[in-house]
Amino acid sequence: MTQQARNVVASRKKTSAEPAKSQAAKTAANNAAYQHYQAAVQLVQQGKYEKALSALQKLQPEAPHEIAERIRMYIATCHRQLEHARITFQSAEERYNYAVLQLNNGLYEDAREHFQGVLGDVPKADYAWYGLALLECITNHPEECLTALEKAIRLNSRNRLQARTDNDFQAMADDPRFTELLYPEP
Repeated sequence: MTQQARNVVASRKKTSAEPAKSQAAKTAANNAAYQHYQAAVQLVQQGKYEKALSALQKLQPEAPHEIAERIRMYIATCHRQLEHARITFQSAEERYNYAVLQLNNGLYEDAREHFQGVLGDVPKADYAWYGLALLECITNHPEECLTALEKAIRLNSRNRLQARTDNDFQAMADDPRFTELLYPEP
């Protein structure tokens, strides 16, 4: 075999080995990206949003296509949670209004947290007990709904009249305990 032929064979071997090395490097990079992604998701689940945000932003430019959309979603979640942490309220009523807004937007856990926060500050806030009762009804927690509504009515009897016409309590309409609470025997 001539030197030129050997060079061609060596060149072909080198060329065919390069894609294999390239593929191995790509696989290793993807595996590392998935590990970093899992670590960042764990930070989100632990409520460490700043650290998670930083990790996700570093990962985003070179992330495998399969997780790119999820990374964007978690970044948005981190931004939302960090913004939420900066919210301050001047009064219990202001916090209540925010809870109602979250309830109306379908952010039930956030609404629950704020209704409970109002009640932590003002335990006799009948309007917060009423809002919590609505939330518990909407999220299909009938026992908790009845407990909260009973407290709201005990603190302010007008809540009984309001609940009678409130369509948000529709899911409780067939529960005899609910009926008894709204229409007590004289």
